Amino acid sequence: MALEATDRIEQALDLIRSDEDRIAQDLARLLAVDTSFPPGDGYGAMADLAAELVAPLGFAIRRVSVPEALWSTAAGGAVGERVNLIAALGSSLPVCSLYFHVDTVPAGEGWTRPPFALTQDQGRLYGRGAADMKGTIAATLAALRALDRVGAPLRFAPRLLFCTDEEGGLYPGIRYLAEQGEIEGHLLSFNGGAAPRIWAGCFGSIDLMIRIRGRGAHSGDPVGGINAVEEAIPLLNALMALKARVEARTSAMPSPPHWQGRPLHSRLTIAALHGGQKGSSLPAAFEILVNRRYAPEEDFQAVRDELETTIRDAMVGSPVLGVETHMVGHLAPVSDPTGPHWPRWQAALARGFGFAPADFRAWGSSTSSDMGFVQQAGIQEILLGGLTRPDNNTHAPDEFTTMADLVALARSILLYLSGDFA
Repeated sequence: MALEATDRIEQALDLIRSDEDRIAQDLARLLAVDTSFPPGDGYGAMADLAAELVAPLGFAIRRVSVPEALWSTAAGGAVGERVNLIAALGSSLPVCSLYFHVDTVPAGEGWTRPPFALTQDQGRLYGRGAADMKGTIAATLAALRALDRVGAPLRFAPRLLFCTDEEGGLYPGIRYLAEQGEIEGHLLSFNGGAAPRIWAGCFGSIDLMIRIRGRGAHSGDPVGGINAVEEAIPLLNALMALKARVEARTSAMPSPPHWQGRPLHSRLTIAALHGGQKGSSLPAAFEILVNRRYAPEEDFQAVRDELETTIRDAMVGSPVLGVETHMVGHLAPVSDPTGPHWPRWQAALARGFGFAPADFRAWGSSTSSDMGFVQQAGIQEILLGGLTRPDNNTHAPDEFTTMADLVALARSILLYLSGDFA
């Protein structure tokens, strides 16, 4: 019987390698749906595609939309229904919920290839979301097809969660599903990298939009005008001074290998500036987008209050007509997500990617994840895998993954889910 199980696993693993054309086809279709956030108006189309891709494997499909009152902000930016898709396989087995966020950051400038189409070049697969994280969907589909074709028994019943608004939204889809009790079993998140990593957690993230209202006027005759951009200079200086203080704070969370032993530290980034139209007009409004990454040791309310105090103090005495702040995005930090399923997932990753057991070590990250809200809802253990690497241009022009990593991740998922894998 053991020999039959071994043969079945090897046959299924070989099927993934022979399925590379289909993996590329699935990835191309996923990349073609623009789910950029902001604005996030492509979620309905992505839910349609995800349902089409998983239905032949016997999954029952259900859509869950986040109520608009939870994700809409006064600052705008988010548009369209927040459609999350749950695909469940009817079974009496323990459930493993596999999480994917379907949104991507906007394509941005600087691409040398079409961002919303698959380009294959010298082993690389380019497109916005190829690594983060539509490629993980294609890899999971390949694993499930292989298991289905060889008739392999399952150890866990997979429950696929296709979720919205991870890339900075105010109320990510996985948060809503967790708070509504829609996550069953333990959770496997693909918001990680192709590395021998034991996840030690990650930082939280706040996106704060600051709006300064001046009064428009002719720049050659500015009587009565208030230049919103110029009046914001003291605030920009204050934010830069706060940045220096914030980034002196370190975390006890272990840092990634490529940090070469340096500690993780909090971050403040002036991420976007918008104001003015033409040289002959005083700008009547100015917007500043600030991103604040905060360590698990920091308190969310204290972080928010520090930002608000800095803004208020910097604008004291200014003649501007108003200063508004809007939190347009928030991800809570994750701490100690390990648990009883980690050894099995680690063994699957080692076999799938060819990692040696001694290669694995625990580290965290000053990047962020929507898994913090899952922990706040009472689910502590979160497994982590994925496709990102330090050099694959995640969130940058010409994002890519490789077929080798797609196959390796698919093999890891297959092993983890398979009842034949010991």
